[in-house]
Amino acid sequence: MRNAELMMPWADGDYTFRLGWGELEGLQEACDAGPYVILDRLQTSTWRVGDIAHVIRFGLIGGGKTPVEALGLVRIWVEARPPAENLLFAQAILTAGIIGAPDEKPGEEDAANQEGAMPSTTFPTES
Repeated sequence: MRNAELMMPWADGDYTFRLGWGELEGLQEACDAGPYVILDRLQTSTWRVGDIAHVIRFGLIGGGKTPVEALGLVRIWVEARPPAENLLFAQAILTAGIIGAPDEKPGEEDAANQEGAMPSTTFPTES
């Protein structure tokens, strides 16, 4: 199952980040923009400082940190640092949240193995 989880070294250790549906909704509310708009801003240097901080904070929450723990880490390692220092991390976290983590195997292999999964359908092709 694709869960958009990403584990990487950040700040003072290795952290798990995940932007699931709920975190993505919180992110778009905090940034007043949809996930693709935020990602576009992060990739085109039109980002706002909140874009970086909120992506990392919600990613930490989705990765298992409490909101208080995530906020504390962001205050120390994001808000007290130059914004560009965390830009690539925010890009990676949000990209994984939208399209899946790089090491996840996309496709129907996992879906077909899930209980209650829909059977695959073969569609006729034109000759």
